[in-house]
Amino acid sequence: MVLSETPLHLTGLELDEPVVRALEAILPAMAERTVTAITVEVPSYADAFSGRMGQTIENAVQTSLGAFLRLATRPAYADHDGSLSPAVDGAYELGRGEARQGRSIDALLAAYRVGAQVAWRELSATAVAANLPAATIARFAELVFAYIDQLSGSSASGHADELATTGRVRQRYLDRLAQDLLAGEAAATLLADAERAGWQPPDTLTAVVLPLTQTRGLATQFGQSTLQLSEDLPGVEASEALTVLLVPDMVGAGRRQLIAALAGRHALAGPARPWMQVRSSYHRALRARNLLHGKESDGPSTVDTDDHLAELILGADLESVRDLRARVLAPLADLPRNTADRLTETLRSWVLHQGRRDAVAADLFIHAQTVRYRMTQLRELYGDRLGDPRTLLELTIALGLGAKH
Repeated sequence: MVLSETPLHLTGLELDEPVVRALEAILPAMAERTVTAITVEVPSYADAFSGRMGQTIENAVQTSLGAFLRLATRPAYADHDGSLSPAVDGAYELGRGEARQGRSIDALLAAYRVGAQVAWRELSATAVAANLPAATIARFAELVFAYIDQLSGSSASGHADELATTGRVRQRYLDRLAQDLLAGEAAATLLADAERAGWQPPDTLTAVVLPLTQTRGLATQFGQSTLQLSEDLPGVEASEALTVLLVPDMVGAGRRQLIAALAGRHALAGPARPWMQVRSSYHRALRARNLLHGKESDGPSTVDTDDHLAELILGADLESVRDLRARVLAPLADLPRNTADRLTETLRSWVLHQGRRDAVAADLFIHAQTVRYRMTQLRELYGDRLGDPRTLLELTIALGLGAKH
């Protein structure tokens, strides 16, 4: 409900002084009946309006209606002294309080409707008994319900403002939590962040890095505990417009569902980690992005980093991989380029197929005798080193996955 910017003119009700005193005299009983009716017809207030609180509400209703009567019976030409402001302000705060209690505005608006009906029933009975003209009674009714509408509108505004404020504050707390998680802050800090944000920590979190433009609808698929951060990402330039989702408890079948949900996006999913250690999941996703960046040119492709562990291990220090490759291939350095390439290809297949000649031949589409001939050349170049476990390990690393580097 949106409040009108134009103040209501709740004045000009022409009543004799005896009638005004008669109306004021019924206010205590009317307030009591109003509270009783609300507790019956709006069950969510039954407990809230009981005991001492019920008496407080009765006093508030009586005060509010008394202020209305004093204003309504003033001449229409009288200056507005703002005497309704406390009631309107109180209604606004009441709406905020309802939001803080987690109640919807519907219950409060229903209470206003019930209150208006009871109040008018009591007031109109007194007005009729005083033989007021029909036109005056009609104007009286108009002012009563306009006043209740004004209170209802003020409460609705307070409720909406509190929800908006609470939402913004909580989002700031959630953003702070995500930032501290990615920064690797201490456990005490993370627990305090989670408590302030009203966030229930899951067992694990999985970091997903993807373009900001491709996040629509994702967070809601993974549950309300999913954290999202799009600003001040560690290790990411602002111009790259990336975002990170920290998704709770995506292991086993959940992991497969996560990857399926990311289909068609340039997303990189890190491993699931205990929630306080999600920073390592985030950094693995970033490393995969740098290492496998070329894949993006082939169109949207989700990368599950669990499927690229070998590349990530080798890619942890590309310079070392290149140095290792140069060292293990040093015996071939003086050969003609084509010969060196053929022997390197053969050596790679021989290492990966554990010396099985037929498997190497099938891999390279050459005859087994050709494999035997090339391996003879390689043994002459490497000597006993091809039987050394350390050399075999280095060859496996340098040739098995390091050729692209």
